[in-house]
Formats: sequence, C-alpha cells, structure tokens
Amino acid sequence: MRLAFATEAAPGRPNEDFAGATPNAAVLLDGVGTPVGSDAGCSHGVPWFVQALGSALLAGMSRDEDTSLTEVLADGIKAVASLHDSTCDLTHPGSPSATVVMLRRTASAVEWLVLADSVLLLDVVGTDEPMIICDEREALVGEPYRKAMDALAAGTPEHVAAHRAYVETLRDHRNRDGGFWVAAVDPLAADQALTGSVPADTVKAAALLSDGASRLVDRFALASWREALGLLALTGPDELIKLVREAETSDLDGARWPRGKAFDDATAMFWKFF
Repeated sequence: MRLAFATEAAPGRPNEDFAGATPNAAVLLDGVGTPVGSDAGCSHGVPWFVQALGSALLAGMSRDEDTSLTEVLADGIKAVASLHDSTCDLTHPGSPSATVVMLRRTASAVEWLVLADSVLLLDVVGTDEPMIICDEREALVGEPYRKAMDALAAGTPEHVAAHRAYVETLRDHRNRDGGFWVAAVDPLAADQALTGSVPADTVKAAALLSDGASRLVDRFALASWREALGLLALTGPDELIKLVREAETSDLDGARWPRGKAFDDATAMFWKFF
C-alpha cells in the first residue's frame, strides 16, 4: 500500500486546501474562498477552517471504524464550530466552508464520503473506467449565474466584480433544500453527503482531487479520468498539478476555458492498494 499527495496554492494566495492521511484513512478538503471585497463573518479565515476540520476528521476516522463517515463529518463540523462560535458570526452566509472527500479502508471495505465538488476516483478490478464520485449540485445550481462572469476576460476588474457577485449569489443557495451542501457550521450538512462502500479486495487504487486539480479533466478536457489515474500512478500528483498549471498559464484571460479563477489551489492524492 502506498499513498502520495501534492498540494500547491494558487500564485500569490494562501493555500485553502487540506490533505492528510493515516495508514487507513485519507481526507481532502477544498476551502471555499472569500472573494476580494466580500465579508466572511469570521476572523480566522478559510485556511484555519480547513486545517481544523481536516484534522478533526482524520482523528475521528481513526478512533472507531464502527462510526460512520457521516457521523464523523457531523461531529467534526460541530467540533470546529465550537472553536469559534464565541468570537465569530457563524450565521454569516460567508462563514468559512469546504468541500469534503473522506476515504477509509477497513479489512473488508473501502468506504467513502463526498460532499460538494471535489472528486473521488476508484480504480476497481474488472472495469475499464474508474468509478467517479462527485457531488454536482453546486455546478447545477450555479450554471444559470455564470454567464456574465464567463463572458469577461479573467483578471480584469469587471471579471473580479462578476466573480464576487457570482459567489455571493451562490451563498443564498448554500446548505438548503434545492441548493447545494458544503461543510460549514451546520452538522446536518453531513447527511447530504454522497456515501458508499466497495469490497476492499476490489479496489486497486483511489485518487482524491480538489477541483483545482480535477480541472485538468472536467474543465480543460486535456485528459480522461483513466488517463489522470495513469498519470498519478506513473509520475505522481506533482506531475498532474504541473500540467494543470501549464494549462492555466496558457489561458490567463479564460478565453479558451472560462472560469472564476485563472489559477486555483490544486491538491491531488493517490492511494495505491495493490
């Protein structure tokens, strides 16, 4: 069994992703950043939030294999909220939040949980294509609101303002029925996560990708999911992130690939079981 990961912040910004692992568990979080000019209601910031929640999740996953991943996430959200509910406005719609991917390997099963738009790939014995698990509710909710932002050149003041408006609009749909769900302050969000398991002896490898890393496939279409897994197996997560950065640099104004951020934090984990 071998696990490797790499993470790289977008240029000029603190890294708002988190990646961590124990011998039998892995966690990846992608923090939801606060655009310039927007308020968050929290004095700690997104990097603090993902570090606190990621650490809590790893500890919870390792303590008791009989505790479901949903319960671990709910407990983690509750614990982190208690760390700053006396100093910060947790009712603010911009309170720090994150996507979540959790993976745990027991003697009999590989268990997974995915909340929001980070990606989990499972390379399963006897299948040509990997199993792809991604919660697409945020993308579906956001699609009607992207047009103004995507029509503008990335990096311009107009695009920055449109991106801020887009993010603030999506806050109205966050963690509510008919919208999308992320890990923030409400432990009930854990009940909305995608969960499942597969027999342990059928999973050859797994990849956990923040959307800054998965964009090589799902936004730039420069590789298939199978090719991304092959790249991770042969050359490792650093090479995948390098290819993402090369693509981003080649399209700084977003003309080829319209997107909210020209560069994004990118994190990739690759766990080879056999």
